Amino acid sequence: MSSVAVILKGYPRLSETFIAQEILGLEEAEIDIQIYSLRKPTDKTSHPIHQEIRAPVVYLPEYLYKEPVRLWRAWKYVRALQSYRKVYSLWINDLKRDFTPNRVRRFGQAVVLAAEIPTQISHLYAHFLHTPASVTRYAAQLLGISWSVSAHAVDIWTTPDWEKREKLDDCSWATTCSDIASKHLKELAANPEQVSLIYHGLDLTRFSKPAKAKSPRNGSSKSDPIRLLTVGRAVEKKGHDIVIAALSALPPSLNWRWTHIGGGLLVKKLKKQAASAGISEKIDWRGSLPQNEVMEAYNSADLFVLANRVAKNGDQDGLPNVLMEAQSQELACIASNVAAVPELIQDDINGSLVTADEPLALAEKIYELAELPEKRIQMGKRGREIIEARFSHTAGIKALVKKFHLEPGKSAQIKANSPER
Repeated sequence: MSSVAVILKGYPRLSETFIAQEILGLEEAEIDIQIYSLRKPTDKTSHPIHQEIRAPVVYLPEYLYKEPVRLWRAWKYVRALQSYRKVYSLWINDLKRDFTPNRVRRFGQAVVLAAEIPTQISHLYAHFLHTPASVTRYAAQLLGISWSVSAHAVDIWTTPDWEKREKLDDCSWATTCSDIASKHLKELAANPEQVSLIYHGLDLTRFSKPAKAKSPRNGSSKSDPIRLLTVGRAVEKKGHDIVIAALSALPPSLNWRWTHIGGGLLVKKLKKQAASAGISEKIDWRGSLPQNEVMEAYNSADLFVLANRVAKNGDQDGLPNVLMEAQSQELACIASNVAAVPELIQDDINGSLVTADEPLALAEKIYELAELPEKRIQMGKRGREIIEARFSHTAGIKALVKKFHLEPGKSAQIKANSPER
């Protein structure tokens, strides 16, 4: 049985269901998993799937100064490794190009990871190409073992090209979850074949077809308004401010109610925007919710709206999992024509694509699909068919499991250069 350490920025997280789904899939494929998290959880609850995961979780020191004894013991251990000088020089070179406290913390966490990891671990696997991959890379080189990375969105579009190149050249393999990201990373990699496109997909046993047909409501009734839904953190790239602007531009004759699910630093600002537009009484802010409550929201909604965009710092979505989830529940989607969204949403087939940062265009599409319930319902059904055909979780896990088939005897090489503890 392969033993793999999975390095995450935070665990568990409500916004990263796809990672939990993947870990459970790897466990079901009999890959032994140990989770290392760079941060302790901040969400007050978790998804049911987190309770099914057997892997133990170790939290690395989020703030180095709070665990000086642990850090000192780890440093004493790795300081005696033959690889230490080389890795220390690597980190210093990175620090010169990225002189930040975060870069210092990355090395400290890598030192603790390398010192504390069990000897049966044969491979390190990071989710996200920025901070987690840095910690993983330093630790793997200290131990002289292989490592790999799964890249997603913010980590791809906000990490400097020099750093992405060096990590891609150093890791055993990398995966990413959208075609647009795959092409970008392949252009940077010395060996493009190291980069693989693996869609996260959905576990359709958890996202079964909705039990009830979608409502034909069309927004003509004040007592039964059309139900709009957005799921996503309140951050710039999600474009929730554009949704609010679009909603405020809808004609008074259309009766609607919008539900937002997700936490984030911009919630207060968005609420002020809605109040200024005079539409607060038509909005439900529900915050972060466990998966079962999100599913209920998908099933009771008539239309899913996501005004995603490229943020000022270059951050953008990959292929938002919330769009796949909404489609699995036969929910027609309106989203911006940016990033990897067109890899899922086909305009006028299973939803509608609009130009990013144009609230009037978004308002027109919302109004159009609100008044055409039959078209909306057919789009939702087609969306489910596309998910079943192209975005099944099973295919993605099978492809990933093949990558974890390490060479025979690889685990026996672990810490060959390590002193006795």
